Amino acid sequence: MSTRAQIAIQIGPEEWAHIYCHYDGYPAHMLPALATWTPEDILAAREIRQVRADELDCFNPPRPPRILPRPTCELCHLYIWHDGGWIDVTDQGG
Repeated sequence: MSTRAQIAIQIGPEEWAHIYCHYDGYPAHMLPALATWTPEDILAAREIRQVRADELDCFNPPRPPRILPRPTCELCHLYIWHDGGWIDVTDQGG
């Protein structure tokens, strides 16, 4: 069973792209795996099967990310880029 997550990245004043991640979205895996990736890397991936420190396993073709006015937790976990690093905002996101 997958632990689905979203990675929200601010792309405008009230625009957040929500990148889907299908597998291993729990914080113990995602935070160390995300540490090697920039927001630009994640945005370029568009839709991700699994984030690993050495690879972004992406869907092909990917679906475009959902654009929402703020970080919104719609799945199991939500991550954002804040002050130069990735953080888990699951309990704070929508």
